[in-house]
Amino acid sequence: MIEFFDRQGGEAAYCHDGHSLYLWNGRAAAFIHDDKVYAYDGRFIGWADRGWISDEHGACLLFEHDAVGGPHKPARQAKTTPGPRRTKPARAEPGQAPPRPAASTAWSDRVFSDLI
Repeated sequence: MIEFFDRQGGEAAYCHDGHSLYLWNGRAAAFIHDDKVYAYDGRFIGWADRGWISDEHGACLLFEHDAVGGPHKPARQAKTTPGPRRTKPARAEPGQAPPRPAASTAWSDRVFSDLI
């Protein structure tokens, strides 16, 4: 299981299969397709690359413990056990992604859970 943390080092999401992202409470949040992150309604959210989930502009939203590059990673806070995976909604056809931005060393002002 891959665990993702937010800019404060708090538990945020997890991925058990390399494709499906769940919020820490177990709610199905998004899916990864060809290094692109989509909400289940097909909206493009951002990018998955080098252990980071970034927004559509390349600013970082979430990191895994061995993420490479990006902004300074905060110390991870104590974590709880993630919630059980809930049923995933049907996937809509993925929307068009914008051109991929350059990798950023900045944190996004957005919150991952707000994008879904």
